Amino acid sequence: MISVTTSASEQLKQLIEKQGDPNTALRVFVSPGGCSGFQYGMALDNTLQEGDQVFEQDGIKLVVDEYSIEYLDGAEIDYVDGLMGAGFTVYNPNAISTCGCGHSFQTADHAGQAQKCH
Repeated sequence: MISVTTSASEQLKQLIEKQGDPNTALRVFVSPGGCSGFQYGMALDNTLQEGDQVFEQDGIKLVVDEYSIEYLDGAEIDYVDGLMGAGFTVYNPNAISTCGCGHSFQTADHAGQAQKCH
């Protein structure tokens, strides 16, 4: 399961409302890459794919594909507004290390293939 903080939920509700489609969900995924081996990705999406898992919290739908759920189980999505800018971030209990940019990670079982951060 994936959870969303109150701050992230408020921001997501605004973004989804702008889409004008009540079926819009936040798709959260993991892909190989980043300087630690895996990188996070997020996108607004209104289409479900075979194998997707759907979570709902505070009226927000979160969609995770079957590949990514292994790496994101128990993760929390937050919205942070700080000196370095504002944006969504993932707190992932499965990550044993992350890179300085905070967008890539490594798990105990899967190192992935490290690449240069963008």
